[in-house]
Amino acid sequence: MFLSGLLPVVACAALTIYRPPLFARLDAATYDNVIRSASERPPAGRVVIVDIDERSLAAVGQWPWRRDVVGRLITSLHASGASVIAVDVIFAEMDRHDGTRESDTAPDRALADVLRENGVVLGYGMLFDAGAPSARGCILRPFPLTVVRPPGEADADPYFHASGAVCNLPVLAEAAPRSGFLNAAPDADGILRRAPLVAELDGRIYSSLALSIYAAATGASNPTLTTSTVDASTLTVGDLAVPLDGKSNLLLRFRGKKRTFPYVSAADVLNGAAGDSLRGKIVLVGTTALGTREVVATPLDTQFVGVEVQATAIDNLLQQDFARRPAAGLSLETAIVLLAGGAVAALVALTGVTAGLVGAGGLLVALWWGAAWMLASPGMFVSPLAPTVSVFASLAAVTLARFMVERSRATRASREKTAAQRLMVQALLSLTEVRDAETGRHSLRTQQYARLLAEPLAAHPRFRDYLTRDRIDLLSSLAPLHDIGKVGIRDCVLNKPGPLTPEEAAEMRRHPELGRDVILRAEARVNVRDDATLQLAKEIVYTHHERWDGTGYPRGLQGTEIPVAGRIMALVDVYDAVRARSLYRPCLSHTDTAKLITDGRGTHFDPDVVDAFLSVSKAFEEISSREPTATNSLTGAA
Repeated sequence: MFLSGLLPVVACAALTIYRPPLFARLDAATYDNVIRSASERPPAGRVVIVDIDERSLAAVGQWPWRRDVVGRLITSLHASGASVIAVDVIFAEMDRHDGTRESDTAPDRALADVLRENGVVLGYGMLFDAGAPSARGCILRPFPLTVVRPPGEADADPYFHASGAVCNLPVLAEAAPRSGFLNAAPDADGILRRAPLVAELDGRIYSSLALSIYAAATGASNPTLTTSTVDASTLTVGDLAVPLDGKSNLLLRFRGKKRTFPYVSAADVLNGAAGDSLRGKIVLVGTTALGTREVVATPLDTQFVGVEVQATAIDNLLQQDFARRPAAGLSLETAIVLLAGGAVAALVALTGVTAGLVGAGGLLVALWWGAAWMLASPGMFVSPLAPTVSVFASLAAVTLARFMVERSRATRASREKTAAQRLMVQALLSLTEVRDAETGRHSLRTQQYARLLAEPLAAHPRFRDYLTRDRIDLLSSLAPLHDIGKVGIRDCVLNKPGPLTPEEAAEMRRHPELGRDVILRAEARVNVRDDATLQLAKEIVYTHHERWDGTGYPRGLQGTEIPVAGRIMALVDVYDAVRARSLYRPCLSHTDTAKLITDGRGTHFDPDVVDAFLSVSKAFEEISSREPTATNSLTGAA
């Protein structure tokens, strides 16, 4: 049983190691649930977003603004004490407000001077499509990155390869001392969870806008990218060590839903109303006005603006509280899968399903709480998905195995009980045959009659609930016992031909009571109580001579006071007695027997039982016309 629970556990361990696409998507959704349940760390307070919002457009005019307005915004930001200014906007076209057609216009040159004087970091976009326009003519700032690869993986580049770029005008890009790409693509399910920090274009490596801003703010240098496995690498910049995946993506540790970072309207900066809110801050200039903003879905929000993605990446670098999988994460998850699934399998196998359910529930709570705590505190993500699947699969497998074992035991016990019942019936029937062979043959025939009569009667509304398939089988198998009390009748009375004297008739009428007492004594000796089989046997033995009108014996029960089994056996006993037994009087034909029973409708017999008999009387005649063997009778009772 325990081994049956280990098979799905091993399968879950294999899923953890090989991670097929469906499993990877489920694992990503698991990460989303864990990050939503983990406590969020607030931003460090060093990044502020200057927002070109609806109010700014209303005050200044539609976007894009004139170059002199943009230059005045940047100058105002510097005057407000901003430590680093970065622009999350691409100036790919000339100033449309200038009438000239030259690529290097006076407004652009004026803005270039502002960018140069204030050390502004510009953003641009990388393209990864096969037919993307070439980056030839773009002025970009390569990132002086040293890549260290483990032996044997010299051809495996730990970053994406771009095919082109959407860049700023050359005059502006040349003036900006730093720049970085803005790309941050969502995963296959449309959720943004990570952002690349470096990428390659035309044989050169470039940094993201967030990484360029961090370098500008801290002065960190000598960047090195060290790959440890195909799925993990580490970016070192000065004293900063950033855990990345196999393509130099940073797993973003979001600080909350949208607008978690402080926002300042560009209109307030231009009119001098920003106050000291920008002093010493890293300022990101972006746009959230309707029609100009970029919106992405994150694990915490479906309407997360693109500029706040850059702010999140910068804040992660500044606080150095990265979300990451531990270096031995795959081995750790595999070990948890084996331990959790094995523990549940052992618990169910040793203590039962109930204890297994309780234990599995507690283990699942611990797994998910532990995953949330590890992500919130040390920033490590250990996925509870595979261990959860392992627990459920192991629980289901062992529970099913336990159920099959118990079912097998129950089936075997049922077969043994049925065999014991047959043995009991046969033993008691043999006892009656020793005293009276005709009584024994009569008992065997009643077995077939009882089944034949009970089956149509089971369709009647009054008998449907009682005469189930199992009870019909049991009634048929126990029917031969109805005359076992005759073993207590003297031979001179039991085998006397012809009519009995009143005293002999009184003695003969005691056989239902004598038969019931046999069963009662057997119950007492083996200490059996409330056994359904023995209860039905007592009803058959004790009440098969009761009459519907209350004139029967031994108790004179009337109508529905007579058990259903007794009512059925009353008709069966009379039919066989007058049709096939010649000890007391000549046998009657089937027609005369059927008339005798019909005449007794409502007096001797239950009217509904008589109606059922009439519907199958032809089958009764066929049975009565042949002498049944013990083998055939017992087979019919099975």
